[in-house]
Amino acid sequence: MKPVRIAVVGIGKIARDQHLPAIAADARLDLAATVSRHGGIDTVPNFASIDALIDSDVDVDAVSLCTPPEGRHALAVAAIDAGLHVMLEKPPATTLGDAEDLVARAREAGVALFATWHSRAAAAVAPARDWLAGRAVRSVRIDWLEDIRQWHPGQHWILAPGGFGVFDPGINALSILTAILPAPVRIDRSVLETPSNRGAPIAATLAGWCGDASLDMRLDFLKHGDQHWTIEVETDDGPVRLIDGGATGIIYGRPLDCPASPEYPQLYARFAECVARRSIDADLTPLRIVADAFLKAEHRVRESFDF
Repeated sequence: MKPVRIAVVGIGKIARDQHLPAIAADARLDLAATVSRHGGIDTVPNFASIDALIDSDVDVDAVSLCTPPEGRHALAVAAIDAGLHVMLEKPPATTLGDAEDLVARAREAGVALFATWHSRAAAAVAPARDWLAGRAVRSVRIDWLEDIRQWHPGQHWILAPGGFGVFDPGINALSILTAILPAPVRIDRSVLETPSNRGAPIAATLAGWCGDASLDMRLDFLKHGDQHWTIEVETDDGPVRLIDGGATGIIYGRPLDCPASPEYPQLYARFAECVARRSIDADLTPLRIVADAFLKAEHRVRESFDF
């Protein structure tokens, strides 16, 4: 088979750090172009808009959308209407309605659609899922605490309406949780804390259920010093603890045997499979849980925030 010719849309930090190297390392894929208003890379043509790419004489088969979620629906629609396969960074869209519309459009057009959840490809996730299978879960505790100034410096969009705020990283935890536990997640209550000068929460607490197991989740975008990305699942046979965003797992006080396998090469390998089969891989469950948290929220105003 000929390599899938991909255009990467949105050449920011995540595209340069993860997407471009993953494409370069996979013989089934070929970077054909970039789309960015702020310049691309030297080796391929760059276009200021996806419409300019589609109208050009550059041959592409697929696009990988690495832009912020706000506005991504329109980009994906343009690609699908042009007959291109689409890969979406997480979260796939700003609303469930937009995400479901993309699934329907891709199915009708007969093109591949892959809504990625990169944290599900973290090394300890599959071993933890396998260990939890058949065990009774008693409770789940999630602490996702990081410093926005360190990980998202100057990214004002993330605290704007549609930017998800602290749920931009927090949805990674939910994507892991829904991958390792078969029981549905229900949100009973949430508290969202939003700076007075911003449109999305900078901290949040959630309480609910994973089947019959209690769920408590704490998200904070203002954690200084030691950062935490942990999920602890208590079972009838002891706890399993995922740390560093799922990179490491601990069971019975001992590290899980987790084969090293970078996340984004796994995502692009899966996308290549979707393109070959013209299939759709778009689990919207983590996005639904975030939507539920907003629907059940007690909203609190915090002091203003500046980078």
